[in-house]
Amino acid sequence: MGSILLDGVRTEITGTTKLGDLLPDHDISTVVGVIRPGTLAQETTKNLQVRTTSGEIVAEMLADPTRFLAIGILPLHYADRNSAAFGPFVSELAPERRPHLYERGDLILGCVGYNPAQSHLVFSRTRHTADHGAAAGGGVIGRVVSGRGVLDRWTTGDHIEGISPILSWADTSRSFTTHDPALLLEDGMAIITHIEVTAEGYDPDGISTQTATSVEHLLLALDDGYLTADRVASTHIRDERMAGTQVTSEHTKGRREGTVTVRTRGSGSGCIYIYKEDVPGIASHSVVGQVTHGIELVKLAKAGERVAIQVTPPRFDMLGRSLTEAISSGRARGLKVTADSEEPDRVVIAQTPPTTLEVLAAGEVAFQTVALSQVIDLVLDDQHAPTSTAIFRRLTGLFWHDIGTLPLFFMFEDVYLFKPKIPTRVSINPENIPVGSAPAAALGLTNDARKGAGMVGIRLSENSEFGPTSEPFDGTNLIGTVIGIDKLKALKEGQIVYIREARR
Repeated sequence: MGSILLDGVRTEITGTTKLGDLLPDHDISTVVGVIRPGTLAQETTKNLQVRTTSGEIVAEMLADPTRFLAIGILPLHYADRNSAAFGPFVSELAPERRPHLYERGDLILGCVGYNPAQSHLVFSRTRHTADHGAAAGGGVIGRVVSGRGVLDRWTTGDHIEGISPILSWADTSRSFTTHDPALLLEDGMAIITHIEVTAEGYDPDGISTQTATSVEHLLLALDDGYLTADRVASTHIRDERMAGTQVTSEHTKGRREGTVTVRTRGSGSGCIYIYKEDVPGIASHSVVGQVTHGIELVKLAKAGERVAIQVTPPRFDMLGRSLTEAISSGRARGLKVTADSEEPDRVVIAQTPPTTLEVLAAGEVAFQTVALSQVIDLVLDDQHAPTSTAIFRRLTGLFWHDIGTLPLFFMFEDVYLFKPKIPTRVSINPENIPVGSAPAAALGLTNDARKGAGMVGIRLSENSEFGPTSEPFDGTNLIGTVIGIDKLKALKEGQIVYIREARR
C-alpha cells in the first residue's frame, strides 16, 4: 500500500494502481500533471500551500517560508469573526505586547500569553485591530493570495493538514504531463488534474465590479471548462482562442506567479495568459484572475496541450435561453429575478446588469424577452466552413452570446437577404461553395468574389444555379441550415431578426 496526493488530497493506492484506475471518468483529451516524489526544491519558492480540512489556500510569504514546512498538523485553537489561529507550536518569537491593525488575508505569527512556546499561525478574517502576541511591527509574515473564502469556513474541529511549497519552474526535471491511463502510480506522487482560478474582483465578502468587462471576457473564453496552451513561454502559457477580440483595459497591476491576464491591445489582443513567475505589470495586460489550485499544471503544460480549468464564479449569461430556464438559473444563484413578460415560450434577448460580476454584486437581474416565434434557429457547418462560420458568429453576436441579430435587408420570392455591418479588415475567402445545387433552407454568406461580400441569405427551396444570397455558386459560401423556415414568412423588411444556434 502507498499514497499519493490527488489535487492536494491524500489518497491510498496499491502497488498496481494505474492513472486510469484513479481517474476512470477523466477526459483523455486533457492532460494531468504528475510530480514524482523528491522533485520539489523548497528553498526556491516564497509561496506556500496550506492544506486544511476545509480547503486549501496559498500564502505569499514575507518571511523565510522554509521554517514553516516542518510544523506538521496544527489544530484550530481559537476563532472569532476577526481571526482564526492554528497551534500551538514552539517559535523564537519576541512578542511586543501591543495591538496592531491587520487587513483581511494577513498571516500573522503570534502567541498566547506572550509565550513563544504557545505560538500560533493567525489568519486575519477581517480588517481589525488586536494584540495577537506578535513581534514588533505586527508580526505579519505573509498574505493569503488565493483561497480567501476558506478563511470563513473554519470552525471547531478543523486543522491544518500540511504546509508545502508551490512548485517552482526549476522543479520540473522529474515531473511531466500525461493523459495515459496506463501510467503506473508511485508512492508519494502528486497528481494535479485541473486548474482553478478565482476571478479578479470576486470575493465572498464583497464583489468589486471594477474588472467586470474584462472578467466577462475570461469567463466567456473558458466557459467550456478547458484551456489550451497554444503558446508556452518561460514566463507564461497563452490560450489564443479569443485572439483578435478587443477588450477594455481595467486593471493593470503587477503579474505575479499564478496571475491570469487578458491582453487588451496589440498582437494577441484577447488572448488569455497565465503566469509561471513574477513579471512587471504592463499597460497592455489587464489582470482578470488568480490561480488558486493547479499552478504546477500551468508550469508543466507543453505547447498544444489541453487542460481542464474551473473559474469562480461561473459565468451568468442567459441570452438565448428560454425565460423559464433563465429564471430558474437566476434563482439558483440566489438572485432576485424580474422579466418584461410572464407569457410562456419567451426567449431572453438582454439582461440587466449585463456582466456576471455586476449581476452578482447587485444580487438581482432583469430579463428582456421576445416570443419564441420571433427567434430563428440555425445549425452552423463548422466542419466544412470553419472560417466562414467564425466570421458569421462575430458579425451577428453569436460569438459572445447564445443569441444574435441580423437586419433583414430585402426579400423576394423564396429568398431572404440580411446585411450585417462588415468591418473593412474582414476577408471572406471562398469556402464550401455549392456543388450541383444549393439545398433548401441553406444559409449562405457572399464571399469576396462578389461586390456584395458579407451579405447573408436564406433560400427556402433548392436551386441549381444560385446560392442563398442569389449569387452564382463561386460567390457563395454555404455556412449552415435554417430550422423551422416557416417562421421566415412572418418577417418584414427592415426588421431585426433574432437568431440562435440549435442545441444538439
